Amino acid sequence: MSDEMRTFGYLCPACKQTVMGTRSVFALEASNAEVECACGKSALRADFDGERYRLAVPCGLCGETHEAVCQPDQVLHGATALACPKTRQFCCFIGPEGTVEKHLRELAILAEKEQQQAEQEGEEAFLDNVIMYEVLSELKEIAARPGGVTCACGSSRYGVEIRRSSVDLICRDCGAKLRIPAATDSDLDDLCCHWKLVIPGKRA
Repeated sequence: MSDEMRTFGYLCPACKQTVMGTRSVFALEASNAEVECACGKSALRADFDGERYRLAVPCGLCGETHEAVCQPDQVLHGATALACPKTRQFCCFIGPEGTVEKHLRELAILAEKEQQQAEQEGEEAFLDNVIMYEVLSELKEIAARPGGVTCACGSSRYGVEIRRSSVDLICRDCGAKLRIPAATDSDLDDLCCHWKLVIPGKRA
């Protein structure tokens, strides 16, 4: 019978590797089960009290361990997926080995994407948000003055590129660049000393 063996699968929150373990239905009906990650830092546990299975599921999405109560049919037959309460994504799978393996691969890809997104969001857009805001405000004031921003090539057309710790003024005609540091108080003080700004220009 295809249902004689049951596979448990989850994503280890410690090492981010997929973890799978297979147990016989007979063994699951008779006693508790544990599926441990090879790194030794997480383990899925299924405790059977004679009526229901109580599962402790390490979650590779939020990093916590979730508790779930399942009926015997959910564990011993068909395919079951348990969701992370925080992310609403499935974090544990129980069923035939092929089905569990497929869903685990998808889970690993999802977790990697969410990790990358979290890292990007966690990194501040600017080295110092306050200084950058003040520098941009000062640049706006300078640009509003007659001939406030010009290029040595004679052009007054320019673009602005905002970086993590600086602002670049780029001449639209010759492509020359003037970098304005925007990370410290002294950067702001230096900019405030300028009534006008001249992009150095490129020599032909």
